[in-house]
Formats: sequence, structure tokens, C-alpha cells
Amino acid sequence: MSRKNFSHHGKQDTRQKAAELTPTAIITGVLLAVVFGAANAYLGLRVGMTISASIPAAVVSMGVIRVIMRRDSLLESNMVQTIGSAGESLAAGAIFTIPVLFLWAAQDVIDTPSLITIALISLCGGILGVLFMVPLRSALIVRENDTLPYPEGKACAEVLRAGEKGGEGALLVFSGMGVSALIKLITDGFKLVPSYITLKLNALKTEASTEIYPALLGVGYICGAKIASYMFAGGIIGWLALIPMINTFGETLTLYPGNAPIAELYAEGGASAIWSSYIRYIGAGAVAAGGIISLLKSLPLIVKTFIATVKQAAQGSADGSNDPQRDLSMRTILTGVLIMTVIIWLLPPIPVTLLGAVMIVLFGFFFAAVSSRMVGLVGSSNNPVSGMAIATLLFTTLILKLTGDTGAHGMKGAIAIGSVICIIAAMAGDTSQDLKTGYLLGATPKKQQIGELIGVFFSSLTIGVVLILLDRAWGFGSAELSAPQATLMKLIIEGIMDGNLPWTLVFIGVFIALAVESLGVPVLPVAIGLYLPFELSAAIMLGGSIRFLADKKNSGAQTPGGILFCSGLIAGEGIVGILLAVITISGWSDIIDLSGIFSLNLAGSCVVLIASMLLIYFISIKK
Repeated sequence: MSRKNFSHHGKQDTRQKAAELTPTAIITGVLLAVVFGAANAYLGLRVGMTISASIPAAVVSMGVIRVIMRRDSLLESNMVQTIGSAGESLAAGAIFTIPVLFLWAAQDVIDTPSLITIALISLCGGILGVLFMVPLRSALIVRENDTLPYPEGKACAEVLRAGEKGGEGALLVFSGMGVSALIKLITDGFKLVPSYITLKLNALKTEASTEIYPALLGVGYICGAKIASYMFAGGIIGWLALIPMINTFGETLTLYPGNAPIAELYAEGGASAIWSSYIRYIGAGAVAAGGIISLLKSLPLIVKTFIATVKQAAQGSADGSNDPQRDLSMRTILTGVLIMTVIIWLLPPIPVTLLGAVMIVLFGFFFAAVSSRMVGLVGSSNNPVSGMAIATLLFTTLILKLTGDTGAHGMKGAIAIGSVICIIAAMAGDTSQDLKTGYLLGATPKKQQIGELIGVFFSSLTIGVVLILLDRAWGFGSAELSAPQATLMKLIIEGIMDGNLPWTLVFIGVFIALAVESLGVPVLPVAIGLYLPFELSAAIMLGGSIRFLADKKNSGAQTPGGILFCSGLIAGEGIVGILLAVITISGWSDIIDLSGIFSLNLAGSCVVLIASMLLIYFISIKK
């Protein structure tokens, strides 16, 4: 062992004496897991993108533990972010697939999924994702410390080390939450200001629009100008090229059976009606192609890293580096996996045989290993989880159809299997990032792993409440909650089972994706921009532009203030979005609607948007 590694482990042994898995850490972490999980679910269902909650959770935990409670405990703060980030990751995996069950229930294909059904599916996937990562820790986190950077894990460790800035950072997060919550209430609660600005382009028979929510500006800021511009390019293709083309050349036509003539659709619903009937199928084809392309491009690396990871994990067990005092014991892991396999087999929500349950576990371990190593190489934001989910659904749906398990039962089985595996991949990636942070700080891996399981348990209980509330308030697939990935998964399963999709439109999207890929441009952000309503892509682009200008003002140096404030903006809107969902299904939305008394109309929307942009900019350039 090198001198550098020896000193690092010595620091670990010293710090292990500090408090970690305390009641304060557990309670604070669980609260953050619920809050960030709900916010991420809401954000992902609106715009098809989620954010990592590790750094915001770390900053908030420092604010609570160091500033409010007057306690100086680095490892306790790390435990809070470990538990808190579990909620965000579980939500990110669940919203890709589980809303499909609600979409089918709205069509009377199946019964509406219960809270218990959602909780059990989420719990199985979350627990397996954590357990599968544990035996890989020695190989990926310890032995490849110098070769696998784990960018989010390293960044989170640096934030936690900068303890003296904990109070200021937490204040930025909470300030962002307050600003975003207030604007969300003004626009969607009291309805004093319209939530979007629209410019009709009658000559092109389309429209350009942007939403004014600060959370969308925050998404664009965190993603950066490049990714935001890719999404915006997709929006331009859909709304300023394809919709005018469809309206111009197909005015008197019906492009696929069962749909109204294009001229009639445009006259009644404008460009949005054309998007809903045509562009979203093109976008779905592009997103599916993008997911598969990202998976195929990573396939050689996936196979190579999986073999290397399993081999190193086996060597770790052989030479004793998987110490049961440092990690959960292999007996605990194998027992947990066995119990989860039996539960999946016996659970009515996952209609599979024992062989099917074993296949879920085998596929799950494969994708957990892939996800854990991929996030170490390219970060969580570039982890092809959606591509893994699409590949799983394609395979399982084909198998189910070939074995005669079709109709509602087969479709429900396919999405349940896909949900478990998608959550496994998302959770394994998050767990590896958190364990990297803990390794750099000298935390006890076993305690972190227990913390992850605690976060999974409580997040599984609450994610169903969030999904049911949102569905009852607005419905998935609506303008408020487009649920792009879930809608895509639904289209894939139905297309394989029934063969009734407008395949021409889908393949137009596929070939657009191939054209984009041939230019060397990342396909998925362009495809998501093509799929989403234009006002979302435009708002995200404005946020990316703010980031570009702020970085230029700061001479390329990134200041953490903008990231933390924007993370608060996203969390604030998510929380109020859930609150408004409760108000809506309670029948109180008309009571708080003040639009009949006072409204600022378009001028108010412009003022809110410009003020939000300036606020983000000035916070970003503050040294």
C-alpha cells in the first residue's frame, strides 16, 4: 500500500470515532429525502429531467447541524446527504416507468395502482440497487480511487469540507426555495400572473412561447448553456419547422386513422393540438432512438467494465478487503437479495414466475454494476439509465408477447419489471457517488449503506403519495405533467403488443435522431427538446444563457452560489407543486384563485421572468 493510501486510511480511522448515524442525521436526512424526492418527481414529470440532490442536501445539512444546532460534525452532515439523496434517486427511477400504470388506468385498461403497489415496486428496486452496489465498493471506490473520479461524489466531499461556508450556502438554498415557492403560488395558486408568455406566429401557423417559472431557469442554469441549447434546438425543429410543415402541406389531410383533419385540429387547439397529435410521436421516436444509441455506444465499455468489476469484487472478497466491519456482510446482502427475489415472485403487482423474478435480479445486478461504474467515469447526468430502461422494456415485452402473455396482464408485467430494474440502476449510481464522498471524508461505509436503505424505505412510502396526488390533480401526459419518459415507455409497450402506433411518425423521429448523431451532437437532449412543449425548452434555454453570461463575467470560474440558489428554486417549485396538487383535489383551488379580482396579465409575466433572470445572474456573479 502506498504512503498516500496509508495516510488516507489513517485519517479514516480517526474520523470513524465521530458521530455519523445519529437520530439527528436520520431525521434530517429522511425529511430531505422526502422533500427532494417529491421535488425531483414533480420536475421530472414536467420536463423529463432530474437533478442530483447530493450537494443541496449536503449544504442544507450543514446549515441545520452546524448553524442551527451548533454542532461541528462533518460525518454527520455526510450521513444527512447520503440519506437525503436516496429520495431523489429513487424518484428519478420511478417516474420513468410507474406513471405508465396511471396512463393505462385513465384509459380503463387496468385499475389505478394503489399506494401499496407503488411502494412495493419502489422498495424492491431501491433495496436491490443498494445491496448490489455494496460488494462492488472495494473494487470501484477503494481500488480504483485514482482512476474513477466520481465527479458528483468528489464535488459533494469538497462542499462538505468547506464547512465554514455551510451557513451561507444553506441560506442560498432556502432563499431559492422561498423565491420559487412565492412565484409558483402567484402564478398557479392565486393566478395573478399568467405562467407563460406566448407569441403567435400566424404566418408560420405556429407559436413560440416560454414559461416564467424560476425552476425551469434553474434547470437550464445547472445543465449549462450547451445542454440547454441542444434542448432548444429540438424545440425549434418541432415547433418552428415540423408544425409549420404539417400545417402547410397537410392542411386537408388526416395523417393517420382515428385523428381529425389537420386544419380542424389547428383551428380548435392551435399549434399545441398539432404537437399533441403528431410531434410527440416524432419526439418519442427520437427519444427512443437516442436512448438506444447511447446504450449501444456504451456497450463495449459496459461489457468490459462489468467483467472487470465482477472480477475485482471477487478478488476483494478473496483477499478480505470486503471487511464485514466496513461493509454490510455478504450474508446480509445475499439474504436481502433472496428475500427480495421471493417478494418479487409473490407480489401481485409484478406478475412474473419464479424464473422471471430471478431474471429481474440478474438483469438488475448487471445494470447496477454498469450504472455504478458509468457514473464514476462520466457522472450521474450522463448515465444512460433511460437507455437501460428502454432496452429492458423491449426485451421483456417481446418475451412476454412470444410466450402468449399479452393484453393488460402482459403490459402491466412488462412495466413492473422495467420499473424495478430502472430504480435499481438509478439507486446503484447514487449509492456509488455517496460512498465515494464518504471514502474521501473517512466515513464508515457500513453506516452509509444503512443510511441509504433508510432513505430508500421512507422514500418508497412517500413516492406513491406524490404520484397519486399529481395524477388526481392534473393527470400524467397533460400540459402540466407531460411525463415524457413514461409516455415513451407506454408507446413502446403498446407498439410491440398491439402494433397500432403511427409508425411513420415514430420513424421520422428515429431518423432525425440518427441525423443529429451523425453531426456529433448528443441525441437525447435534442430529442427531449423535440418531444417537450416549446415553452419548457425556451425557459431552460434562458437559464442556460444566464449561466453562460455569468461564467463569462467570472472569467470562466464557477461560483457555487448560482448552483445552490438554482437548486433551491427547483426544490421550492416542486414542494409548492405538490401543495397545489393537494389543494386541487381537495376542491379548494377556486377559493384561492384571485384572477377574477386582480390580474397583471402579460406585463406581469414579463416582469416576473426578467426579475427572476436578473436575480439568478447577480447571485451567480457574487464572489
